[in-house]
Amino acid sequence: MKKCDCVLCKFENPKFATAAIIIKDQKLLVAKRIEEPFKDEWDFFGGYVHKNEIPEAAHNREIKEELGVDSEVTFLGAFPGTASYGEYGFPVVNMAYLTELKGKPKLDTTENSELKWIPFGELKSVAFDSGKDILKFVKEKFTFDLEKVRNLVKQLDSTATVDEQSLYKAMMDGYVSKIEENGELLGMGWIFSRQTMLRNQAVVEDMIVDESQRGKGLGEKILLDLIAWAKKQGVEVVELTTNPKRVAANSLYQKVGFKLHPTNHYLLNLK
Repeated sequence: MKKCDCVLCKFENPKFATAAIIIKDQKLLVAKRIEEPFKDEWDFFGGYVHKNEIPEAAHNREIKEELGVDSEVTFLGAFPGTASYGEYGFPVVNMAYLTELKGKPKLDTTENSELKWIPFGELKSVAFDSGKDILKFVKEKFTFDLEKVRNLVKQLDSTATVDEQSLYKAMMDGYVSKIEENGELLGMGWIFSRQTMLRNQAVVEDMIVDESQRGKGLGEKILLDLIAWAKKQGVEVVELTTNPKRVAANSLYQKVGFKLHPTNHYLLNLK
């Protein structure tokens, strides 16, 4: 692959592109390319950032062009790589976005020949080196038993409904500790940090162990893992709330050093 040898290109500044991570029921929406490079291989939806565009606007434009729908995005990360035009290669930075479609997608067949929802485990590769890195990131970050998570949360709050997209966003905003055995999810907890005007704090939420696994010390193992993550982030204070009726949970929190803080806990429902 040649490189352009003009004065400007010698700097090898990367072009910016975007990649849509569209997930539903642990399946990724991908497209089959109709042109080289990587003809007939699966690829993420997205494209290059135009002059005077910011990446998020470019991404939404590309999704509208390729799938005919508006989208809502959450930034996942930047992935450097390479691309080509004709016989020339050049560096790129691929901006990956968790992308929620606002409608039913309709494929633009001028760019791709097919769209398909493929389970995480069955999608072995995608086009471009940056795309491969994004796929690896998504699999490592978001692979889990969705139905088991929903069942666990139901044990914590029978009225709760786990939204898949909200779960992915929560994973990006903090850290999820999971305990699994033979591929079975036994328990989990989530922690996220927040910088206030006074200090760097963290909040523990949604800690739950499957009712069939309680009394084995799994809850303590999850909690200590969450606290270890907080320490690495430079957190000064970890907080949590729990129902006074959860006797075992209250006992665990006190055992590891949490102190009951006298305060009024208010909630304002804005729905």
